[in-house]
Amino acid sequence: MNVKLEDRPIEQVKEEVIDILVYNYSHSVISSEAFERRLDVVITSTSHQEMMAQVEDLQPSPDDTVKKHKEEAFAVNYATEGAQATETLINVLGESDRSGVWTVPRELKIYTFLGSSVLDFTNARFSSPHVTIKIVSILGGDKVYVPENINIVSKAFCILGSVKNRAPSIASNQAPTITIEGVVLLSELSIKIKTTMKESFVAFANKMKTMFDSNQGM
Repeated sequence: MNVKLEDRPIEQVKEEVIDILVYNYSHSVISSEAFERRLDVVITSTSHQEMMAQVEDLQPSPDDTVKKHKEEAFAVNYATEGAQATETLINVLGESDRSGVWTVPRELKIYTFLGSSVLDFTNARFSSPHVTIKIVSILGGDKVYVPENINIVSKAFCILGSVKNRAPSIASNQAPTITIEGVVLLSELSIKIKTTMKESFVAFANKMKTMFDSNQGM
């Protein structure tokens, strides 16, 4: 039974359209400029018809190759080994940095005084679907970077400082959730997405193009 296009879940339609764009770009059917231009429309659109219009002249993928690779590329990394339950970072006239591939504990305690900290969850491995960050920051600066497939909730209390949350919770209910609690006094806490959805899909599409080009050359 065929369901009317406008009655289908819009996120499902968006995902299918992006798969078609990636497939056609990675097989050199459309240029990189056309791919990015159409991708911009799909990401920002709230119209089923507008999204479908971006692929009406393109062929869908004949198999699930793009979809399978996308699921692997955008999947949340969970650690195979358990991490310590709690980790404490103390920054007094200094800086701590957690970035790259690292295992996230269930609870992180951050104490910053005249210092700074960076928590980058872009390539982190999660040991639990629920992570709590408890922060006390005085005359310091703390930055939290998250990918778009992570939910983040900020409950930090600010006194004569600032808490800037530019990473709203947009991931699915099954995605890990990071909750930030604590006090920011005469300090700045910045929470933002490090890599945008467009940047992630462009990088993935280029990777797929390289893979398909290599296969054709064999």
